[in-house]
Amino acid sequence: MSVKTFVDTNVLLYAHDRDAGSKCLRAQTIIQELWEMRNGILSVQVLEEFYVNVTRKIPRPLPRKEARALIAQYLVWEVVPINGVLILEASEIEERSKLSFWDALILAAAKKGTASLLLSEDFQDGRKIEKLTIQNPFR
Repeated sequence: MSVKTFVDTNVLLYAHDRDAGSKCLRAQTIIQELWEMRNGILSVQVLEEFYVNVTRKIPRPLPRKEARALIAQYLVWEVVPINGVLILEASEIEERSKLSFWDALILAAAKKGTASLLLSEDFQDGRKIEKLTIQNPFR
């Protein structure tokens, strides 16, 4: 993947959920490619959601120490902070696009990071919002 790519929580989670089968393998491949190309983008929101889900909600949760170590590794990527301006932007996207606020916040962070591609299974595959193309990597 040679374009700046924003990664949603579900992709990160599948990459570290050994019980996710083919989704785990696909997510690991994606994450590896993004590491090699150095063009992965995350947000603080994604890292927060990842920590909670990987330590509590997958069939075999990771120990908190291991989850923290993973987050520390992902801090090498571009990480978009969540601030008041981004929240206002998300609220406008929410209103225009008829999305949940949390999904709009993902889009606002991807936009802030100047991503061209958003990888997520939570949005309509192929949808374009402004300059951002959404792709479900598990289809």
